[in-house]
Amino acid sequence: MNKVDLSKYNNDWYKPGASLFKRFLWYYTNRLFFQSYWLPSSSLKVLLLKMFGAKVGKGCNIKPGVNIKYPWKLTIGNHCWIGEEVWIDNLAEVSIEDHVCLSQGAFLLCGNHDFKKMSFDLIVKPIHLENGSWVGAKSIVAPGVRMHSHSILTAGSVLTANTDEYSIYQGNPAVKVKERIIES
Repeated sequence: MNKVDLSKYNNDWYKPGASLFKRFLWYYTNRLFFQSYWLPSSSLKVLLLKMFGAKVGKGCNIKPGVNIKYPWKLTIGNHCWIGEEVWIDNLAEVSIEDHVCLSQGAFLLCGNHDFKKMSFDLIVKPIHLENGSWVGAKSIVAPGVRMHSHSILTAGSVLTANTDEYSIYQGNPAVKVKERIIES
């Protein structure tokens, strides 16, 4: 029976999308202004994200303690909320449309490893959150997932497949539990 051999791991094919210098600058900017709690201002965070290549719409609210891997691979629409301790591990593109809420501790995970390979090869896939989606507190969205319009992932759930629009998903792995009805 074969065994994992991490000495054979090689991700030389992966390109982060920015120079080593830019990644270095972002690392310290992220640590100082995003991951820390001393700066509650969203407007400065939005400005910094844009300076590093993110596309961010108007009215975006970014709470303290947020961790973003690569802003140049991030698009955020209008009037989005990004809660405390959200981690956007965007080794691939993450697209967040308008009026999306990422609750406290939500984790968007664009990378994984091929457990069938001895070398544990890196796999990266984008994530897309459509208008009005809500990722509940302490939940995980896996690589390659698309949350369709106004779908919900409840707190503590793990989403590994695409959602239907106006639907609520729960569990690990998350399954559809009911329709989402929005009252006026």
